[in-house]
Amino acid sequence: MLTRLSIRNIVLIEALDLDFGRGLGVLTGETGAGKSILLDSLGLVLGNRADSGLVRAGEAKASVSASFEFSSLPEQIVDALDDADIEIEPGEPLIIRRQLKADGGSKAFINDQSVGVAMLREIAGILVELHGQHDDRGLVNPRGHRALLDRFAGAGTARVEQAWAKWRETEARLASVRDALDQAREDRDLLLSHLSELTSLEPQAGEEARLAETRADMQKGERLSGDLEELRHLWEGSDSPLASLRVAARKLDRIAAEHPLLAEALSALDRAVIEAGEAEEKLEAAAEALDHDPAALEAAETRLFELRALARKHRCEVDELPEAMRTMRSQLDSIEGGEAELDALEAAAVETEGKYRAEAEALHAARTAAALKLDDAVARELAPLKLDAARFKTAVTELPQDRWGPHGMDSVEFLIATNPGADFAPLNKIASGGELSRFILALKVALAEQGGAATVIFDEIDRGVGGAVASAIGERLARLASDGQLLAVTHSPQVAARGRTHYMIAKSSDGTVTRTSVGLLDEAGRKEEIARMLSGAEVTPEARAQADRLLEGV
Repeated sequence: MLTRLSIRNIVLIEALDLDFGRGLGVLTGETGAGKSILLDSLGLVLGNRADSGLVRAGEAKASVSASFEFSSLPEQIVDALDDADIEIEPGEPLIIRRQLKADGGSKAFINDQSVGVAMLREIAGILVELHGQHDDRGLVNPRGHRALLDRFAGAGTARVEQAWAKWRETEARLASVRDALDQAREDRDLLLSHLSELTSLEPQAGEEARLAETRADMQKGERLSGDLEELRHLWEGSDSPLASLRVAARKLDRIAAEHPLLAEALSALDRAVIEAGEAEEKLEAAAEALDHDPAALEAAETRLFELRALARKHRCEVDELPEAMRTMRSQLDSIEGGEAELDALEAAAVETEGKYRAEAEALHAARTAAALKLDDAVARELAPLKLDAARFKTAVTELPQDRWGPHGMDSVEFLIATNPGADFAPLNKIASGGELSRFILALKVALAEQGGAATVIFDEIDRGVGGAVASAIGERLARLASDGQLLAVTHSPQVAARGRTHYMIAKSSDGTVTRTSVGLLDEAGRKEEIARMLSGAEVTPEARAQADRLLEGV
């Protein structure tokens, strides 16, 4: 709840510190005393637009600070603080501060850490619920009606949300697979054509290097064919160098024993025979390796050129062609597999949609039943609030499928008709300021079990009414505040008498400077203020006696 509000240099308020407690707190004062300044100040810490005109004349800046205390922080506030990296120890108050400059601009802080104003707006609805003459949020805003009805019905949306998420996930996967499969089907003929070309060649890893080497060797053989032929004739026949060396070796062998030098000569000649034999073998091997069979050369060149052309076509290296073949085969296989997956996903989409529909329809039924109960509960509150001719209806409307969502297939809106025979319309469209506040009070009473913001504020809910109606308003405000915190700006003595705490707003002037002040009244002060509200400017004994009766009656 709101425990403290500190204001510095806002319009007519120079310095003000107010402490608040549980239960119903009432704020009274003469018209023009400055009650709106308090609400404008509180609005600043809730993220309202900063207006430099709020800065007190002659001052460079102004500030408002509000302190809230909780037994445990609401989850939404915890999440927002976590996102902003703000840590609050258990039991520590949440302190929001807003600074304004007279020359424009503002800053916002939560527990002395700088935050954006958007964050204040994000958590404002959990901290304070304000209902006034120009209320455009809270119960008046249709965007919150569905959640209010769900809380009243005790109907959680978790199952619907889970079913929706599963359905959306399945539909997204189905769309992705369908798009991929459509594209694959379009590419099927091209894949088959490319794969046919590759299969006809059946390229092998490392084949380009081998073919290139073979082709180069054959080309060398073609260039060296004449020289090799001459060498072949030179080394073949009985008069070849090798044959002559062998004849000489045999002859020398017969006489080598006659002299040591002859033996050495024979040894050298034997080595020459061996070297010459090795040379002959190398020549034969080279001739075989450099064989330039024109047909074989043409075949090697043709295959090499075809492989390279295919590699250029597929924008890859020749050695990558086997992998390209495997990829194409996999893509073709995936078309068949994708069709099977598509069938399974289509069945899953039908199943998950059915589960979502079932959960959403069950929630719709719970909402419809709760709407009737809520309408009855509100109707019972209208007559005591002098709205007996009015009617209230909770409209639960099934949405078209393209507007379904994680919260079901319904829109929910609170509607009223203020006169017999009149059509129902949104709360803020046909109700006057006073009527709107009383409708909201009736709705708040009907929804009391479902809770709401930490602090609820009603601004002049009793405008234009008195007597029994004002008393009924006061009784309901006190009932709503019995286990929470509610603040009411009021002109009604019947409402003021119901307050657990009573603050009086006053304006004073010394002829040059005008100031607004707020004070917490004691019992005597309350009696005097309520008497003033009853009698006007001059407080009479009769008014004081009536004030006593009002205070004793509560």
